[in-house]
Amino acid sequence: MVKTEELSKQQLKSKETKDRIFQAAKTILRKKGYEGLSIKNICEEAGVSNGSFYHHFKTKDDLLSYYIEEQPSIDPDCLELPANAEEAKTAIIHVYLNYAHYCRELGLDFVSNYYTPKNQSLNPDIRTERPYPIVTVQHYLQRAIDAGILHLKHPLEEVTTDIRIIVIGNVFEWCLKNGDADFEGNIRRLLTTYLDGLM
Repeated sequence: MVKTEELSKQQLKSKETKDRIFQAAKTILRKKGYEGLSIKNICEEAGVSNGSFYHHFKTKDDLLSYYIEEQPSIDPDCLELPANAEEAKTAIIHVYLNYAHYCRELGLDFVSNYYTPKNQSLNPDIRTERPYPIVTVQHYLQRAIDAGILHLKHPLEEVTTDIRIIVIGNVFEWCLKNGDADFEGNIRRLLTTYLDGLM
């Protein structure tokens, strides 16, 4: 029992350190932008050592990605095998509306500075298997295809690429318009149009 309590204290301390590092990165992004963000100034702002930073994150992009990837969990019932194509469309759109909501929580400054071509963690070719929304959707669609519930007009890899491009375009639009865009409405409309033509 003591061991469990110690472990949860350690986990709590680890989470607090991660959060402190992330808040420091957010502060620097707001003041100096992505170009002004370095591991050195993140550590100074957070009051942690370089060793502590590298214990939790590999790079500054890994740090930023951690918070984009670890979005609020999706209700698992929404991602059960769909009965038909309509249920699948609804579930996929739900995943991305959830993502849009999380982007709003992270804030426009953070998201604007995260979504830059210089951030190589956005590159799907070098991405980890953390729970990115697109990884969640890809696994969901694969299960539905394997069960014979869905038949897509294009290969799954192309479909997930298209969905990712649609969503990233919407994120950029929201950032370019300084938050004055119908973020959720545009995601719903464009994904519905795309998925209607796919299934």
